[in-house]
Amino acid sequence: MLAIDLGLVNRKAHVISVREALTLTAVVCACAIAFNVLVWYAYNHHLLGLGVHVDRLDGRVNTGHIAALKFFTAYLVELSLSADNVFVMAMIFAHLRIPPIYQHRVLFWGILGALVMRGLMIVLGATLVARYHWILYIFGVFLIYTAYKMLRSKDAHDVVTEEAFVITQLRRIVPITGELNGPHFVSVHDGVRMLTPLAVALVLIEAMDLVFALDSIPATFAITADPFLVFTSNVFAILGLRSLYFVLAGIIERFRYLKVSLSAILGLIGFKMLLGEQLHELMGANFNLYLLGVVALILLAGVLASVRADRRTRPLSG
Repeated sequence: MLAIDLGLVNRKAHVISVREALTLTAVVCACAIAFNVLVWYAYNHHLLGLGVHVDRLDGRVNTGHIAALKFFTAYLVELSLSADNVFVMAMIFAHLRIPPIYQHRVLFWGILGALVMRGLMIVLGATLVARYHWILYIFGVFLIYTAYKMLRSKDAHDVVTEEAFVITQLRRIVPITGELNGPHFVSVHDGVRMLTPLAVALVLIEAMDLVFALDSIPATFAITADPFLVFTSNVFAILGLRSLYFVLAGIIERFRYLKVSLSAILGLIGFKMLLGEQLHELMGANFNLYLLGVVALILLAGVLASVRADRRTRPLSG
């Protein structure tokens, strides 16, 4: 999908319109749903050894139905948490004055790097869960703490402070120029190779994604400890993040209650990780379906509350 994106759809640098971004978002969502059908079939028929091992999170073997529910729940949670990334990326591009025509190129390479980085983190997380089951409880406590912290941080001041720290450390390693060199990440001045603002934006996006991954990956492990489901749900969420950015970048600040919804989702997932066995016994075989429904309702409530509040305040702001 990345090869088609860069090699065919966006071979020439251009400004991504909202209509094009909506189309790309719909295509990625459709691919995720189609892949989920494949997940259901693969786990039912044990293709490539899937659906034969016990999921260490709940002690059950994932059937096709359960695996499909876990994949879609993890995908929805990851996609929801990615909305917070959009605000940070918009701040980075605005602060570094990156023209819209080059933003897609930065996001492409940033997402490619994020896939590799998250893949390594998921392998590490799966290994830790397989050897030390008690680490799941640490993940649960961490998610509840993160939910609380999300309500009080990552505003504009926090983002600028983090940007300044990363740029300061980067300047100690390589020279940086404030001038763009077209779509290139490096330029040469007086025989010295220097990083352009595009490269700085790429480094910042990778650094910020690492911070967000520390929140989102434990959230996925709270839904399933199956590495295949964890990684693939992350992949599709990250693939959709690039097009989602061009849809939401200009209006993300209007969703004032979205952060509250994301905090509630993280808190819910954290408590689910701590009380998973008791909740499974209480709610029975449809527990994962209930979890998916609650996550969707929390997200929908945040969006609707934000839209309603925006409509009330817009006439007053002129």
